[in-house]
Amino acid sequence: MRYSRLLIPTLKENPSEAEAVSHKLMIRAGLVRQLAAGLYIYLPLGLIVLDKINRILREEMNAIGGQEISMPVLHPAEVWQQTGRWNDIGDEMFRLKDRGGRDMCLGMTHEEIMTWLASMEIRSYRDLPQIWYQIQTKLRDEARPKSGVLRTREFTMKDSYSFDADEEGLDKSYQLHLEAYKKIFERSGLKFYIVESDPGMMGGAVAHEFMAPSSAGEDEIVLCGCGYAANVELAKSVPSKPEFPEWKLEEVATPDSRTIEEVSAFLKLDKRLFIKSLIVVSPKGPVMALMRGDEEVHEKKLRKLIGDFRPAHKEEVKEFTGIEAGFIGPIKCKLRIIADESLKEGVYVTGANKEGYHIKGVVPKRDFNAEFADIHTAKAGDGCPKYGKALASEKVIETGNIFKLGTKYSEPLKAYFLDEKGKERPIIMGSYGIGPARIAASAIEQNHDENGIIWPLSIAPFQVEILPLNMKNEAVKKTADEIYQGLLKEKIEVLIDDRDASPGIKFKDADLIGIPYRIIIGEKGLKEGIVEIKERRTGKVEKIKGDSAIGSRFSSIIWS
Repeated sequence: MRYSRLLIPTLKENPSEAEAVSHKLMIRAGLVRQLAAGLYIYLPLGLIVLDKINRILREEMNAIGGQEISMPVLHPAEVWQQTGRWNDIGDEMFRLKDRGGRDMCLGMTHEEIMTWLASMEIRSYRDLPQIWYQIQTKLRDEARPKSGVLRTREFTMKDSYSFDADEEGLDKSYQLHLEAYKKIFERSGLKFYIVESDPGMMGGAVAHEFMAPSSAGEDEIVLCGCGYAANVELAKSVPSKPEFPEWKLEEVATPDSRTIEEVSAFLKLDKRLFIKSLIVVSPKGPVMALMRGDEEVHEKKLRKLIGDFRPAHKEEVKEFTGIEAGFIGPIKCKLRIIADESLKEGVYVTGANKEGYHIKGVVPKRDFNAEFADIHTAKAGDGCPKYGKALASEKVIETGNIFKLGTKYSEPLKAYFLDEKGKERPIIMGSYGIGPARIAASAIEQNHDENGIIWPLSIAPFQVEILPLNMKNEAVKKTADEIYQGLLKEKIEVLIDDRDASPGIKFKDADLIGIPYRIIIGEKGLKEGIVEIKERRTGKVEKIKGDSAIGSRFSSIIWS
């Protein structure tokens, strides 16, 4: 492809609204343009990258027996109503009515539609197993679209669905996808982690996420050298234990000290020796959540136990407990109490249920009763739940996820099959998603320098860029064209910068768009009969004879 015929509108400056590196570079390198919040136009270079990622997706999905189909983006409400998600999903879903007044929505995912199709087409155990996939547009009304293509309102996903006769079959389908996903991300040049995750609105019992480490990530994981890794939404950890003193149960005056920070500073004690009492309001009434002083409650973990909730207002705390916020504690508390597992052992300081006082020497189980559960947020420095080593934490981008759905969708949508005994049974399902644009953005986040993108070879818009430094020089132009034709014959993807631009502009644009290899053709080098091959990632320069046979010689570099 000739640069002069391709739309590559590069920019010198970073866009003011962009924060993530991938957002800045995708705009500056002319890959995308923003139409509106969360809506992006993919320009030629960006679309080439997505097409290459999609090719990898198709190859690996086909390799595990996947069959590609295409589902509509516009869905009738009835299918979503049957599973209950029409009401469960809030403002994230785009809803509309057709001209007949029929409720419709724009698909943010396709579990319902795929299951509906399975209910129509799968009749017998002989029809199973099946793996169906698509690469399709999704729409989600994100409240805060940001970070470029990482969080958008319209996006493309590869979503696949497995249909099996039993749990054993689901296990096999799940493992097939897990291995296929590993290959997809490896082929795309990404560093990634596989972590345990929360199924969330997808439902089901088991889920894993594929996470690409990046400072632009909105998710956080904790991980250990032993191989344990999990999203903090689900992660377990063992907080470090303090040395517990031999206290007797006694009240201590703590005037004007309400927060853990204030009380621990006043008493000159480690925050790990305190119990933090939080009052929240659940659908079934107020609940007291107990956390160790240095730990934070994880809302999703607590929500699984008590349903949706909100923090109680100061006035409500007084109403529920009879005590001002800041001095409440679990002793003689009549509310439902849920305590973090880290509080099962030890002796602590808690609120005395008396303004201006706390109680020292409180022993859980002895001095109050509670339901114990893991409700704290795992963090770096905590012990690994497997072997106790210190956990590390890392910001990550979710690039893919896999879910064991079971019968969550097949039962309400009546996707049944007849088993070998002629008995009707629900199909056992799995759901598996990957975001191609997220792979592209993650690749940029992990592969760039101060000058621009450094594409992994497998998903780069081109493999080689030819830089003739003076197109007005006939020898330079002739050599560039010969090399260009030689590379094309070798089926190497090549871009030739045939613009009448200065060498400085060409070098800056080449660094910005990040094609893995470049061939530099200058007048001085040609006088010696050589051209330069430069690798974008390492900066390594190799001088080579500049003749038309460079195509076959260069193919050994590309494919080695």
